[in-house]
Amino acid sequence: MTIRFARASLVALLVTLGFTAPAPTSASAATAATTCYGGAVTVRYGDAVDFGPYWTTSRCHDINMRVISGTADYVDACVKFAKYGTCNRWTKVGRSWTTIATDVLDGSKFTVSAGIPLEGDDAVMQIAF
Repeated sequence: MTIRFARASLVALLVTLGFTAPAPTSASAATAATTCYGGAVTVRYGDAVDFGPYWTTSRCHDINMRVISGTADYVDACVKFAKYGTCNRWTKVGRSWTTIATDVLDGSKFTVSAGIPLEGDDAVMQIAF
């Protein structure tokens, strides 16, 4: 009983002094990333130049893209929201996740246009939204 009392007293003292255990932020960030990227669709340049239509979800706050294989080191991509019909901006997308549209509203219809730097290159990409 004295060990339990000593532990309880130590915990009470630490709380009183303002000491708390740090929250596991890396685990929650990894969970959020897995949720967003876990819903990614895989597309192949050559099968199409415009991919979609897709509808944004609550999984991601942005639209993200990356090249996962092929001979192209990068692609140029832009998002066309159905509401506007024009590209938001062209973004160079390489082998790591890159944001191609930010702060998107859930349920927004869009397509992604992509271009490769050299004729004859190919690319397999993932789009997360």
